[in-house]
Amino acid sequence: MSREQQAVARARKAFETGRSRPLEYRIIQLKNLQRLFIERQKEISDAVKKDLNKSEVGTQLYETLGLEGEISLAIRKLREWAAPRPVEKNLLTLSDTVYIQPEPLGVVLIIGAWNYPWAVTVQPLIGAIAAGNAAVVKPSEVCVHTAKVMEDLLPLYIDKELYPVVTGGVPETQELLRQRFDHIFYTGNSTVGKVIMEAAAKNLTPLTLELGGKSPCYIDKNCDISIACRRITWGKYTNCGQTCIAPDYILCDPSIQDRVIEEVKKSIKDFYTEKPKTCPDYGRIINQRHFKRIMALVGDSAVAAGGNGDESDCFIAPTVLRDVKPDAKVMQEEIFGPLLPILPVSGLDEAIKFINKGEKPLVLYVFSADEKVINRMRDETSSGGFLANDCLVHFSVSSLPFGGVGNSGMGCYHGKFSFDQLSHLRSCLIKKLKMEGVNNMRYPPHTPKKLGWARFFILKTFDLGWVGRMLLLALMAVVAAFVLQKYLR
Repeated sequence: MSREQQAVARARKAFETGRSRPLEYRIIQLKNLQRLFIERQKEISDAVKKDLNKSEVGTQLYETLGLEGEISLAIRKLREWAAPRPVEKNLLTLSDTVYIQPEPLGVVLIIGAWNYPWAVTVQPLIGAIAAGNAAVVKPSEVCVHTAKVMEDLLPLYIDKELYPVVTGGVPETQELLRQRFDHIFYTGNSTVGKVIMEAAAKNLTPLTLELGGKSPCYIDKNCDISIACRRITWGKYTNCGQTCIAPDYILCDPSIQDRVIEEVKKSIKDFYTEKPKTCPDYGRIINQRHFKRIMALVGDSAVAAGGNGDESDCFIAPTVLRDVKPDAKVMQEEIFGPLLPILPVSGLDEAIKFINKGEKPLVLYVFSADEKVINRMRDETSSGGFLANDCLVHFSVSSLPFGGVGNSGMGCYHGKFSFDQLSHLRSCLIKKLKMEGVNNMRYPPHTPKKLGWARFFILKTFDLGWVGRMLLLALMAVVAAFVLQKYLR
């Protein structure tokens, strides 16, 4: 039996003991996980620094702070999320107890990504623990140091049988995908997402795919261009552009392109100094393979800023490309690096048309002071998320579902959405062995009169409030048996 098979088998066996089901146990695990981020911040930050050149403050800001918030929310809201959820009834079920009961799915496989290795791996784990599941955690092998720290630290804080960590590369991931899971949660690119989906189909395993794509950013010429470009610069070059929701390219009127370039260059200098290579807040490309891929995208476009790199250090300067054509290399794939192409368009109509020609993005950005422009961009396009006049910040809002649509993914998570995504929402109806007369309308022989009564009882729904429901229930109890037995026999 392989190491991967053993990990899955142990997780399944641990889940079948039932110990992950009590809410108290889930809360203990979540509190222990929260302790990890308080007590082991230095080990976490040191590893992320080696992998992505993130500063300790940057690691806390973009990796662990949000996780601490998600854990606190889950602990505070878990009893509410896990409680039976009453639903609206029709007259036929008025006397019954009808509700939705969230229950654990079983064993979940979480395949993390390398760009925010803690945030995108542990966030679904929080949802899996809160929902009462076991979870096999597979961190990305690309972040070598972080994967090792995750493998070492997680078993010290949370149940190592219920939540094993499996490290390794493609062969180990393929072996995991040959095992049977109750849900698979993958964060990464659409190419691998299709492989994951094909593997899941063999066992009809449901899955969540958090993918990416080319997220457009439209700048209306009638807006505060200085502020818009400052926010876009932050969103684009954070983590050296290796963010799935980074603005991938800018669409704007040709008349403002030069101003946009100057404002972006000014913000780059403000954020990362005149020498970004020595700035502690500017990251590095994850490895030389990605360095070469990104630099090759620059070739057929005009460089307005940056454009230089150092392969030995995996450094690529914050780069702006001007007058980019739709058929340019940089427009054929998600960039996932610090290149910002600007495509001139004649206005909002052309921008919407261009966006709709491509795959549905993970997020769409628009900068405008005109509410009509914002509303048109929202209503005439489709994307996983939609932001006006800012970048990235929707990821931090736990009350918003985070996820893609179409080629940018399926399913969503964050906050209660993580809990629901990794729960089975079980339909429950509890009826008593009384008031049998009401049921005569459904029993043979079927007649037009019975159909008429069935239509009334099934199609009528009322929001009567608590008092109204009690009065109607009492009335039904007195009248139903007498009337229905008399007229339906």
